[in-house]
Amino acid sequence: MTGNDADRSWSESMPAAYERYLVPVVFRPFADDLAARAAALRPRRVLELAAGTGVLTARLLDAVPSAEVTATDLNEAMVSLGSTRAPGAEWRQADAQRLPFPDGGFDLLVCQFGVMFFPDRVAAFAEVRRVLGPGGRFLFNTWGPFETHGFEVALQAGLERAFPVDPPRFFQRVPHGYADPATVAADLTAAGFTVEAEQELTLQGRAPSTADLATGYLTGTPVRAAVEDRTDDTAAVRSTVVEEMTARLGPGPVTAPMTAYVFRAAA
Repeated sequence: MTGNDADRSWSESMPAAYERYLVPVVFRPFADDLAARAAALRPRRVLELAAGTGVLTARLLDAVPSAEVTATDLNEAMVSLGSTRAPGAEWRQADAQRLPFPDGGFDLLVCQFGVMFFPDRVAAFAEVRRVLGPGGRFLFNTWGPFETHGFEVALQAGLERAFPVDPPRFFQRVPHGYADPATVAADLTAAGFTVEAEQELTLQGRAPSTADLATGYLTGTPVRAAVEDRTDDTAAVRSTVVEEMTARLGPGPVTAPMTAYVFRAAA
């Protein structure tokens, strides 16, 4: 497979696996929570960053039917799939650090589990503040410490069995790499925001099976590339991961706690 073919395969298949196996279990519970918080603010013009396949977007459209919702993501494949899942929003590909919108165009900006991926968070937050009108709100969540996410702890144990030397550590380093609320608050302040609220929130994830979870994590996230860089026998890796996750969580249906922090800041 050439580099271009590999990139095309990743772009076309990853969002579908993410949507099928991970969104209902890991992301939908928090999307319901964030949409309810957004609705309480009664926004008129909403911008969503890192919208992915549209799980929060769809919830926003239901929770705030009178609002104009614009959803963005850096990944073109995510935008393509998300626009079919939440067609009531305007979808655009956009970089959070260079938003293609005028100053003060929105009164609410929301982001579900996306800020951890911003290369320069203060710069991205400053850009968020630029596109918010006076008194506009920035509402978002981040994952808590790695050990507070039961599914991903079990996944990591499986990866460490499959790769005793140099296992992939994407989840520890990136999704859970911005898990200090004090650091998040300091970055918001540096970007000119006033932090209005911060809450630790633990919800339960429920999956039909550990096999489904393993498939989602191994094919619907950047762990896929990390595994493929280390071995050609991805089937054996999946088997090991499923075995370890099942030993820790049971065969299914499986339930595990997931902890996040929710922030609301004012421009």
